Amino acid sequence: MNADFSHLALFAAALIVTGGMSGFLAGLLGVGGGIIVVPILYLLFPMLDVAEEIRMHLAVGTSLATIIPNAITSARSHLKLNSLDAGLFRKLATPLLFGVIAGSIFGGKSSGRILMFTFAVIALLVAFYMFFRRDTWIIRKDLTTSGAWRIPISLFVGWFSVLMGIGGGTLLVPILSLFNLDMRRAIGTGAAAGIIIGVPGLLGFIATGWSNPLLPPFSLGYCSLIGFALIVPSSMMTVKYGVRIAHSIGPAPLRKIFGCFLLATSTKMFFSAFGI
Repeated sequence: MNADFSHLALFAAALIVTGGMSGFLAGLLGVGGGIIVVPILYLLFPMLDVAEEIRMHLAVGTSLATIIPNAITSARSHLKLNSLDAGLFRKLATPLLFGVIAGSIFGGKSSGRILMFTFAVIALLVAFYMFFRRDTWIIRKDLTTSGAWRIPISLFVGWFSVLMGIGGGTLLVPILSLFNLDMRRAIGTGAAAGIIIGVPGLLGFIATGWSNPLLPPFSLGYCSLIGFALIVPSSMMTVKYGVRIAHSIGPAPLRKIFGCFLLATSTKMFFSAFGI
């Protein structure tokens, strides 16, 4: 590792702050924090001389690892506040898992540019939805009884969430709101989905990156143990504050906050995907 001490200190400090922000967002928006972790890791990994060919893979895999404790903490907090639809979550879980497994295999073997472009496009679509959504945009009144919708939705959310290295909330929250689920309950259910996305998704990225000769020291496949160790402690400290704030403000401001973060990160990843 050729990075000097000042670069390592800056890297560590940036990831500790990133962890705090990601934990707060996990509680506030049910997104698992990956929407911030992935682009920041991608920007910071050059400090560790991580090769461009695997930089996005390592960012996604490490983000999936950080999602797991955040999702567990956030889901438990939302469950205590009765803002997690446990019945709906159980019905989404199995197809969601299949989508995650398929997506992790595809993502581990895809190019970094494909992962960046996927991240940018999906994040941009969700950002515009969050900005312009109207309460009258309802597909059906209840997804719990709509089996024909649940399976393709769960497969879609699992596949693309693991490719982006994000928790289920980024995609699942806006979809659930289209099915007339209260915004806070959508956030709580999306947080729980992060557990199903994080565990098998991480295992898939570890397996596909296991023997890659470009991996930096202290990596477990496409998961940076250094990144994980720096991000998780501070994220665990802030996730409960995000949950509390989510229950103190209305759903419309939540959607706008969500949209702003998605728009910013999408723009950055588009630039990176096209080498700008």
